[in-house]
This record gives sequence, structure tokens and C-alpha cells, in this order.
Amino acid sequence: MKIFQFAYNLASFCLAPAVLPVLWYHERRDPERRTAMLQRLGYDDPNPLASNRPAGPVIWIHAVSVGEVKAAEAVIHALNDASSDLSFVLTTTTMTGQRHARNRFGSALRIRYAPLDLWWTTDRFLTLHRPDVLVCMETEIWPNWITLAHRKGIKILFLNGRISSRSIRSYKRIRPLIAPILQKVDAFSMISESDARRIVHLGAPANRVRINGNAKMDAPGVDDDTATLKKLKALYAIDDKTPVFVAGSIRGVEVEILMDVYDRLACRIPELVFIVAPRHIQNAPRIAACARSRAVRWQYRTDLEKNQAKRAAPVVILDTIGELRHVYRFASVVFCGGSLVPLGGQNVLEPAMCGKPVLFGPFMEDFQDASALLEASGGGVCVQNGQALAERAGDLLAHADNARRMGRRAKQAVLANRGAARRHAKVVADMLNLPYRLDLSPG
Repeated sequence: MKIFQFAYNLASFCLAPAVLPVLWYHERRDPERRTAMLQRLGYDDPNPLASNRPAGPVIWIHAVSVGEVKAAEAVIHALNDASSDLSFVLTTTTMTGQRHARNRFGSALRIRYAPLDLWWTTDRFLTLHRPDVLVCMETEIWPNWITLAHRKGIKILFLNGRISSRSIRSYKRIRPLIAPILQKVDAFSMISESDARRIVHLGAPANRVRINGNAKMDAPGVDDDTATLKKLKALYAIDDKTPVFVAGSIRGVEVEILMDVYDRLACRIPELVFIVAPRHIQNAPRIAACARSRAVRWQYRTDLEKNQAKRAAPVVILDTIGELRHVYRFASVVFCGGSLVPLGGQNVLEPAMCGKPVLFGPFMEDFQDASALLEASGGGVCVQNGQALAERAGDLLAHADNARRMGRRAKQAVLANRGAARRHAKVVADMLNLPYRLDLSPG
């Protein structure tokens, strides 16, 4: 074991006795959190494979949160289309990712919380589930996962890999730790040339790196559920002519910036409905406090269904999980947050797939290729600050035909660039020497 990994494990070993009892005390009263904690420690039901292990390969796919689960879903579908002999264990880090995975897959997959990157928790997880392949979606570099999987003969792949110009600065600080770890990874299936170049710079063998595009282009869109759409539009008290500005995944000081934007837009478009969704639901009260301080009338989304009430205020704060993707469907204009502040941006592909014009700020390092695609197609626009956002959103809201044309271009750009999930899936298939070929034709 290299000296840096030894130091990593020593630090983890020393911290665990102090941290884990505190976490357990905090989580123990909530059944969902208690289950999550047990799974993170590597404990689970009796071995689900001990008495009836599937005949085909078992693939462990780790997807941190909702966005990664969506990309993983596209890859899983591509693999299942080609073979029915595969079994999957899908792990997430966040509760929102876990809930989304369970909602999408139900009991079709074993869905668990990812084990902590401790030697004994990882060993217990691998012994329990016995995967043939470990797939890390995007760039999840966990030293003990990779070292133990490698030692047990498990193939290790990075799929839909990305390393932003922002995150590589952090990785460079721990390069002596991660470079030997990357040597144990069997294949790196990266999104873009820049991602490939950065992973090689961190220590990945260049001959194991390939470029296969962004699987999020293939992520399943919102189901064409007209009943749900009709219900939500009635709840929000809007029709096809109502101007609706949706600000999704807002973070940090963007709360104040977006309230300034709303003030300007409301003066220009009095009938405007403004729906704002924080990136993390626990920050909804901060948005409410900001609206209250400006004497802006607002409601929580969860208040709309109480006593069969409908929207009575121009501002709705989305304090629910999993509804933003449905709300995008009746937006006139969408702004994707985390981008007016240096936080890397958020996924612009989801509103684009709904056929909406997409606005975003200059800090899109985590979604650079996706935002560049929308800009090149005319389906998305980068705005430098709140004033520019208000001006551009106001123009689109005032000219609905222009907004619709821009939304169509956004959707067409995504559809024209699909196929990455099948290419990433082909990497898995080749690693397992499966006796089939995947259809890699566009679309």
C-alpha cells in the first residue's frame, strides 16, 4: 500500500470512532436515515446472492445523486436492451438520489446507499454483493473501493467521466494519493476531450482512456403524462398563455439576485408567475425570508394542496423533491442556477429536453460541454449577471414565439447528440467479454 493511502486510511481509522457514534445518535430515530447509516457501514439484509446467485455478471453502479442516477439509468437500459443476463446493484450517496432511484427502478434493481470508504465497510459490501464490475459514474475516486475491488479481481470502470477546470485544482492537491489509485482502474469512458486530458494529467494511463460523450443526453425525459401536467397547471393556476419564469437549482447569493430579477420582470410583466427552486430543499426558508423582506407575495409549493387551495401569489417556492422536472414542462423561460456564482452550474439538459429556452450564468464548469452545445444551437444563452438575466428573460417572456423557437432548438440539439449511453455501455460489455454487440447508431 502506498504511503499516501496508508495515511488516508490511518486518518479514517482515527476519525471513525469519534464521528460514527455521533452520526448514529443523530440518525437512529429516523427509520430511513437509520437504514441508510447501516448500509453505509456495509450492513444489509442477509446476502441476497448467497442461495440464488444470478447466472450472469453482477454490476455495481455508483451514482452520487439524481443527475448521476439519470445517466446511470440510460446506461442500464442500453445494457438491458442487449442482454437479459445482467444484474445490477445501484448505490447512491444522497437521499434524493436514493428516492429517485427507487422511484425509477422499484424492485427491479438492488438499490442501496454506498458504503463509506473505509476498509472494513467496503470489504463487507463487496463480500455481500459480489460484483463482477464496479462502475463509478462521472468521477468518483474512492481509494478503498478501488483498491479492494482491484484486489478481489473486480473490473473497475469510470463511465460518463468528467473533471471540470474547477475541480481539477482540488484533485491536483492530492495527486500523490489518487495517481496510484487511477492505475488500478481498467477503463475511463470520459465525456469530452478536455475531461480525458485532465484524467490523464491526474495519473490515468492514457491507453485506457476513451471519449464517448455525455450519457445525460440519453437520460429519460419527463413522461408525457398529460394528466399530471393538467393537474399541476390547475394547481399553479396557469394556462398556456401565462408567462412562467422558472429558476431551478438556485444556490447561495443567487437567492437575492433572482429576487432582484423578479422585481424587474414583475414591473414589466405584471401577470408573471415566478417559480423558484433551491438546489437543496432545506434552503427554501431562506428564499421565503428574502421574499418577505421585499414585501413580495409568495407561497410554498406544499401549501398549494392544503385545503384544496390553488396558487394565490405570484411567487411559488418549490419545497418538494422531484417536481422540478415536471414544472419545466410548463415554463416559458428557464434559468439554471449555481451558475451566477462560482459553483459549477447545474444540468441544463433537462429543461432543454422539455423544449424550453435555457438561460445560465458564466460559471458552468461542471456542465461546460452541455452549455456550449445549447449556446451553439441557439437554444441556450449565457448571461453574465442579474441585470443581463432580467433583460434576456424579459425579452423572451414578452415575445413568446421567440421563446418557443429557442426552446425547439434546445431540444433538437440534445436529440441530435444522443447515443453516448450506448457507447458507455459498450465499454462495460467489452470489459465483460459479453457475446453481443450494441447498436451504436445515432439516436
